[in-house]
Amino acid sequence: MTLLSEDQSVRPQPCRVSEPGKHISTSLHQYSTDCNGSNVDYVDSVEDSVFGAVEPHRRSRGRLILHGLVMFGREFCYAVEAAFVTPVLLSVGLPQSLYSLVWLISPILGFLLQPIIGSASDYCRSPWGRRRPYILALGILMLVGITLFLNGDAVISALVRDRSLKSIWAIVVVMFGVVLFDFAADFIDGPIKAYLFDVCSHEDKERGLHYHALLTGLGGACGYLVGAMDWGHSVLGRLLGSEYQVIYFFSALTWGIFLTVHLFSIPEQPLDKAPSPSNSPSSPLRLLSSHSNSYGALKEPVSPVVSASVTDLRPRSFSALGEANSVTSSVKQPNKEDQKKMTFRLLIKAIVNMPSHYRCLCVSHLLGWTAFLCNMLFFTDFMGQIVYKGNPYADHNSTAYATYERGVEVGCWGLCINAVSSALYSYVQRFLLSYIGLKGLYFMGYLVFGLGTSLIGLFPNIIATLVLCSVFGVMSSTLYTIPFNLIAEYQREEEQQLKLHGSNKSPRGSGMDCAALTCMVQLAQIIVGVGLGALVNAAGSVIVVVLSASTMSLLGCIFIVLFIRYVE
Repeated sequence: MTLLSEDQSVRPQPCRVSEPGKHISTSLHQYSTDCNGSNVDYVDSVEDSVFGAVEPHRRSRGRLILHGLVMFGREFCYAVEAAFVTPVLLSVGLPQSLYSLVWLISPILGFLLQPIIGSASDYCRSPWGRRRPYILALGILMLVGITLFLNGDAVISALVRDRSLKSIWAIVVVMFGVVLFDFAADFIDGPIKAYLFDVCSHEDKERGLHYHALLTGLGGACGYLVGAMDWGHSVLGRLLGSEYQVIYFFSALTWGIFLTVHLFSIPEQPLDKAPSPSNSPSSPLRLLSSHSNSYGALKEPVSPVVSASVTDLRPRSFSALGEANSVTSSVKQPNKEDQKKMTFRLLIKAIVNMPSHYRCLCVSHLLGWTAFLCNMLFFTDFMGQIVYKGNPYADHNSTAYATYERGVEVGCWGLCINAVSSALYSYVQRFLLSYIGLKGLYFMGYLVFGLGTSLIGLFPNIIATLVLCSVFGVMSSTLYTIPFNLIAEYQREEEQQLKLHGSNKSPRGSGMDCAALTCMVQLAQIIVGVGLGALVNAAGSVIVVVLSASTMSLLGCIFIVLFIRYVE
């Protein structure tokens, strides 16, 4: 199969009528038949089925890889930001007292607005689909943010001549670019995951998440490698003006291409797509009316008379994790007035009132990301001060400061090792899953990270630290895949329970569930940004950073064992 080969979901499927008592498993394309002069409404859908809860068709490996390429581009840009945010901000004259503010604005905005974005995408009625309009808008914001971040100083220098005004405007523009990029890059993860869950079968969701993790690791590695090269004295550096412009060129090109590929990788079904009653076909099979207890059910014809109540059929607001893209009556579809009433307070109430196993998953995700960010945000500083014993406050022409810079450079290579190990471990996870399950993989990721960071803190050695950087990738891959896999399993169970009991209750929108998990990332950034700096000042050493990461990770292990629900 070639990379761009069409999968079954985009081919019109022939209509087949099963024998009595046998299961019918075909999607209905537009067609009309005449049976005893009666007309019956059917769904006009390539991917959806009229037979109730039916999984989307299997996706080819090529489609899933094309879908996951957006994670490569996103992590590539993330790595560039992580490598250059400090030099760029300091070069434009940002005071150190405002540096923590840059890291706090974006996660605070994300924590407040993420659930609203996730819930809104569950009910988006764009003809292009529910998730892709949000992904496109956030992708454009990412591009604008990284443009201002890496080019803001050069643009302001060309436009403003006054020295004092130039410094102020450069700080404002670069800070705005950093905040905008972080805001959009954090937000875009939820719609990307929800888009994957909407268009894939249960098995393909797991495969897709593994490809996401693999490409995330590769993108981070490539981003760190591009940042580690000296572009200032290269041909591109002389052509484009400076090192920052070269790095921006690669970042914008990578992100633009892979975002475009992602948006056209797998067709997405619009929420409002429904057949016109005048064009509705008739058949020996017909849908139950809206007064039935089960949605999208079928029954054999016992009379040529057709219920008149089947006149307004719409695809239900299917969950991104719900495997059933079925049909329901309009009474189950939230109207536009109800959607406009959705507020942050109501969304927070919905998150607080979510089932306990979802809430426990959010808490464990918060513990994991707090541990991970404790280590990652300060790791290069730890390498410079503790491992290499340099001094960042020494004179810039001193040996102590040169030693610190060398430690920071080696720390960047350690982060590159982390990215590569994340990509490799995402592949190993697929083989381990059948032996220890999702909960076992979740526990193992936290345990390995906790033990590895404790060894780094207790025995700071150059070679040992670089080798142990591989455990960072294990944690990274775990955080990017396992919680979302658990959500998929939980909602699969919900779908099965609803079908088993014949309930017409709609499952939770997965846009909100994915957004709740992503909110934990922002909350972890707020906790780390506010608390870790004070902890370092109190301890008087950066070594407390990795020890704090180890402690939080081991606490997460205990929480997973006690509170995360096991799924087969």
